[in-house]
Amino acid sequence: MSAQKIALAQINPLLGDLAGNAQLIHKAALEAFKQGAKLLVTPELSLTGYPPEDLLLRPAFIEATQLQLDLLMKELAQYSGLTVVVGHPKKTPDGLQNFASVLQNGKVLAGYAKQELPNHEVFDEVRYFVPGNQACVFECEGIRYGVILCEDAWHIGPAKQARAAGAQVILVPNASPYHLKKEALRIEVLREHIALTNMPLVYVNAVGGQDELVFDGGSFALNANGEVVMAMPQFVTDLGFVEINSSGQLETGTITPPQSVEAQAYQALVLGVRDYVNKNGFPGVIIGLSGGVDSALVLALAVDALGADKVRTVMMASRYTADISWIDAREMAQNLGVQYDEIPISGPVDALEESLAEQFQGLKADATEENIQARVRGTLLMALSNKTGRLVLTTGNKSEMAVGYCTLYGDMAGGFAVIKDIAKTLVYRLCAYRNSISPVIPERILTRAPSAELRPDQTDQDSLPSYEVLDGIVERYMEQNQSIAEIITAGFDPESVEKVTRLIKLNEYKRRQAPPGVRVTTRAFGRDWRYPITSQFRA
Repeated sequence: MSAQKIALAQINPLLGDLAGNAQLIHKAALEAFKQGAKLLVTPELSLTGYPPEDLLLRPAFIEATQLQLDLLMKELAQYSGLTVVVGHPKKTPDGLQNFASVLQNGKVLAGYAKQELPNHEVFDEVRYFVPGNQACVFECEGIRYGVILCEDAWHIGPAKQARAAGAQVILVPNASPYHLKKEALRIEVLREHIALTNMPLVYVNAVGGQDELVFDGGSFALNANGEVVMAMPQFVTDLGFVEINSSGQLETGTITPPQSVEAQAYQALVLGVRDYVNKNGFPGVIIGLSGGVDSALVLALAVDALGADKVRTVMMASRYTADISWIDAREMAQNLGVQYDEIPISGPVDALEESLAEQFQGLKADATEENIQARVRGTLLMALSNKTGRLVLTTGNKSEMAVGYCTLYGDMAGGFAVIKDIAKTLVYRLCAYRNSISPVIPERILTRAPSAELRPDQTDQDSLPSYEVLDGIVERYMEQNQSIAEIITAGFDPESVEKVTRLIKLNEYKRRQAPPGVRVTTRAFGRDWRYPITSQFRA
């Protein structure tokens, strides 16, 4: 027998678009058939998109999915000899299961129900699915393949069970969300499992943005020695191929080299913005441009995601806005060729302060007056959004969101928080990365001290530790779940640790009202941070 070709469909499903997703699978099957492949593997829940969340509680959704699967199976029958693995939810006698059907010549050849249901980080599959307990092994052109699904590959049991049932090669359809350095972690974990099962493995991952999650693709194949023999690019749709010889060993194919952390994070953000805007049908976006580093990064990301014609910027200067902020904002907008408007806020701010003068009489100025400025800006942006239908992209970063250095109904007003999971120190690294491609962000934006410019001579470090210290504490406390004592032992100043962790607790009520945004770390404020607002506990 000559080498057998396996096709890996790294597709970008639109959640709930059953007919559209079926068409993506059909298109991949046609191309795989033309290329002489005998087997096509699609991602986990490829027919519905992932994660369907409470759509899975709707009987109509499950019924429509089954109808679409039946139609797809008939359509794929025209590709004689091509076996296709499709992911979908399935109602079984045991309950609803996260399922993969093996389709061949218009029939279901075999099926597999996911055994290890993740219930951590951003996952809550236990809410919806009943686990399976049986191996799935099928034969294609003399080779016996075992199917396991996503989380199953992070546990050794399902792969061992497939091997005991006669599998020679493991197929792993996935919908595995991205976080920093995850592509290396996947290979590391699966390489350890291969050492225990001595079976080659084909890993197929979805790609695309879904609300806060980004799926990075990066599908790959490992031979029986745990060596990467094929690797597909991240953050793009693609159809990849790997060949297997008559003895069941994978042959070396195209290997896309890994990218830097900065390149991956930047592409994840671009993909997250593009899919959130386009999949939800927004005609474009609006960004409040301040002349600072955060809005500069969000603008670059938006243009790279959507094109300059879909991006509008607004500079809303106050009496505290420095001249260099005007100059840098104009230059940034000009560099990227986007629409740029200037709307002074002194008039509305003065009017609000005059309206409140009697109530504020005898009280000294404080953050209240600063927040009025931010809220006027938020109101202007939302008015433009209402009038044009464009989505407002907020510009707050993770460091600010952690400690509440943001204004409710002010700079937090908007529809999508692009960099809410990007620490300030990483913001600068991503700006440097973007400028290495083409220098669009003015150098002064990257070198001047960050400031909200809400009072004279204000800088962020007036009220916060240095961003290197702040980000280090936030990462250890929030992402790594370290205790206060552990963070202090690691060398951080006790006063800074106490201040930052106290602010994280106090500002939960703000974050609960923030818009969704792209998740790129192992733990983001959002679906995998579920702390109560009302709580008296302090470590």
